[in-house]
Amino acid sequence: MTTDTISAAADTPKAAGFISSRRWLLWSGIAALCAWVLVPIYLVALGALGGRQGVYVWPKTGLPTGLSLEPFFLFLKTEGVVQSFLNSLGAAGITVALSILLGAPAGYALARYDFRGKDSYRLLVLLTRAFPLAILALPLTVSFIRLGLYDTIIGVGLIHTVLALPFAALVTQGIFLGVPRELEEAAWVFGCTRIQAFFKVVAPLALPGIVATAVFAFVISWNEVFAASVLTVRNRTLTAYLLTVLSESPMHYRFAGGLMLILPSVVFIFAVRRYLFAIWGISSK
Repeated sequence: MTTDTISAAADTPKAAGFISSRRWLLWSGIAALCAWVLVPIYLVALGALGGRQGVYVWPKTGLPTGLSLEPFFLFLKTEGVVQSFLNSLGAAGITVALSILLGAPAGYALARYDFRGKDSYRLLVLLTRAFPLAILALPLTVSFIRLGLYDTIIGVGLIHTVLALPFAALVTQGIFLGVPRELEEAAWVFGCTRIQAFFKVVAPLALPGIVATAVFAFVISWNEVFAASVLTVRNRTLTAYLLTVLSESPMHYRFAGGLMLILPSVVFIFAVRRYLFAIWGISSK
């Protein structure tokens, strides 16, 4: 037996132990991350579905008894809840649509074209998020009243688009930079125009990243509360409505409102999960 063979045989247990340790750390990190995300949702669900007593029961059990959808349905019957929920969906839909329709072309232009002031433009796009929204509250309110957009879902959606658009442009820029330019050039050689090459070659490859940008825009709109509170009176989004109504409500009502805020984001992310997984090369059906 040679010296190299003996050395390799001695190193094999060490290598196996190292790989086992890394795998253990990986799964431990995944378990900790899942607990960090799921345990708060679980506790909110317990408070929402357990009624008054379910909120204060301690210690919490793994498989609680006495849970019922009745407290949650009772919360849904509260005046204004369903309408504010639909308002939030409408504002989020407008935000997602405009963020993709405006942000994706801007990101593509930043990724594919060189022009004077390109770096300064990217910095200016990012600096639009540096101004606190509270400073702009009064001029925005006056402008929206003059334009007839005050207390409308379209107005809220436009403000949320302004909040999400800078990140949408910069994120999609990185996505399009990851698509090789040679693929577009090959499409041009085979007779495609620039627009056809974009939709037939670039867009399918960039779709997972664009969907991730849409998720980001949706979450920004869904969770935003300040602009929705300032720019609406009757047509409030769910976050603005809950902020004003639930401050003096019973605790289980507050948990029901929290659960209602969580569920749409979870459902939306679950619906587009296969596009998100595709970013990391994970297949999901």
